[in-house]
Amino acid sequence: MQHVPVLVDAVVAALAGCKGTVVDGTFGRGGHSRALLKAMQTDGRLLVIDRDEAAIACAIELSQEDKRVQVVRGNFSELPMILEDQKLFGVSGILLDLGTSSPQLDDAARGFSFMADGPLDMRMDQSAELTAEHWLSTATPEEMAKVFFEYGEEKYSRRIARAIVEFRTKERLQTTLQLVNIIRNAQPRADKNKHAATRVFQAIRIHINDELGAIHKGLAGSFEVLEQGGKLAVISFHSLEDRIVKRTFKSWARGDIPRRLPVMGEVLGKARLLVRMQRAGEKEIAENPRSRSAILRVVEKLV
Repeated sequence: MQHVPVLVDAVVAALAGCKGTVVDGTFGRGGHSRALLKAMQTDGRLLVIDRDEAAIACAIELSQEDKRVQVVRGNFSELPMILEDQKLFGVSGILLDLGTSSPQLDDAARGFSFMADGPLDMRMDQSAELTAEHWLSTATPEEMAKVFFEYGEEKYSRRIARAIVEFRTKERLQTTLQLVNIIRNAQPRADKNKHAATRVFQAIRIHINDELGAIHKGLAGSFEVLEQGGKLAVISFHSLEDRIVKRTFKSWARGDIPRRLPVMGEVLGKARLLVRMQRAGEKEIAENPRSRSAILRVVEKLV
């Protein structure tokens, strides 16, 4: 399935007017990048970053079509270091589209999907050592239950963790459908609104790739490299991601003033909220169901 980027028009509108260097920190298959290039000035530069080797191959093809594109394989959480290595100083706009892309989900060999059988991999960066299979084969039931509950909000986290330990004492746990069956059998009641494995697969993916840690670090690094007046646009897809973005943006906007302290006069933060929360419209959701859960937030750096 072709990856359809979400909230493209809103992203382009948010980053319109950004001159010089713009960064797409999560290139994916380049849908947002292509739209940004159409809106950018001819002398602008678009730095695209991704840690997925298939995404980088696609990005290199785009760079051959448009000389304004510069490609780096890496993690957006390391943006200050990447910019220094590339001798780029001062960024006017940054986009971070969090989560997985459709090609990652649709490729059973990547192990992200609970809808098709494949190896328990789940690495966004295929050069990373830790796979889902290795973690599930070595983690204690307490460690697994904690991850399932905190990152997946799975209410049967302890039951599922014990079931995994019981299974792996008898045979090797190595495929996605093996894990799906374990999860289903461990849940006393089925969730009518979600696939039985949704929460656990999300939790494992977040843990394996340290996604929430990357968001914390990536937001701080992005704000650091933005020029005054620069804009940071972030698209999140679930509450754990969006909560971090929302709280971080609000802390920048209010200037980190402790709530219990009296404040005299006007409080000026270091950022201004441009888009507090924007969701896809009915038309986009009908054309691209993945956009249903997408939330866009945009902030402008003031100092």
